Amino acid sequence: MPAPALALQGADDWTCRLSSQGYCIIPGLLPEDEITALNAALDPDFAQTPFSIGGFFGARTKRFGRLLVRAPAGRRLAEHPTVLGVVQNILGPWCDHIQLNLMQAIEIHPGELAQMPHRDQDMYPCEKGRMEYLVNVMWPLGIFSEDNGATRIWPATHGAAATAELPDGAGIAACCGPGDAILFLGSVLHGGGANRTATPRRGIVVGYSLGWLKPYENPWLAYPPEIARQFPESLQALIGYRQHRPNLNNYEGQCPSVLLRGGAPGPLAAVDALTPEQTELIAAYARHAASGNATAQVASDSAI
Repeated sequence: MPAPALALQGADDWTCRLSSQGYCIIPGLLPEDEITALNAALDPDFAQTPFSIGGFFGARTKRFGRLLVRAPAGRRLAEHPTVLGVVQNILGPWCDHIQLNLMQAIEIHPGELAQMPHRDQDMYPCEKGRMEYLVNVMWPLGIFSEDNGATRIWPATHGAAATAELPDGAGIAACCGPGDAILFLGSVLHGGGANRTATPRRGIVVGYSLGWLKPYENPWLAYPPEIARQFPESLQALIGYRQHRPNLNNYEGQCPSVLLRGGAPGPLAAVDALTPEQTELIAAYARHAASGNATAQVASDSAI
């Protein structure tokens, strides 16, 4: 689904910067006081969340998801029009529509070590270097500095360069503050920084992915139908209550949004949701079959 015209305002310039370096920092996307209020609203959740377990998540780091119900104000982050415009520019050529990959609050505590440099696209055993699978946005809930664990990024390590050897050096610290947004591609090398201060560093990462890719956070468990019904249609679609051609992510052969229209639906008829090429392939097969000239033929690149 194309981004609305408003979403594309200013998005093309940021898309160029993001495509060139693998990351960009957009200043002042939201008012600072709005982010400050969101940060305060998450205080109880940060307090109740235990530290993560494992070298990747970090032993002195707290993480939690389901932010669209924990902090409804976070919806402004997920659907920010400039961000959606940039994401659509990057991912749109490779899918029918984008989807929310995750929303995760992160609190890096004093004494946490720097995270291992990594590329988020490496979660998926897919071809690398030809397309982007993910675009992430880190929204600082406080000041991000060199000393308190600001996200570290290795510029120009994205795209085709993602298949090269790991670069030398420590990357750069994406220093910015509340209301700013750090955008980075799923193919760029990055990692959380070490917190050498006496206070925790907080941020929210909002990730977007190709609409046919399995999302990092399971959206139908995070936001089951009884919760998702309360969201606007645009957000329902963004979190995954939308079918992707060909017939992906369906419920009883239909778009899963059918679950959000009142109560549980009765028996449903499966309905094709195919690409034009697949529709034509089936139509051509039917024509040949009708003429008695049908042959068994499998087109691997047109599988349904």
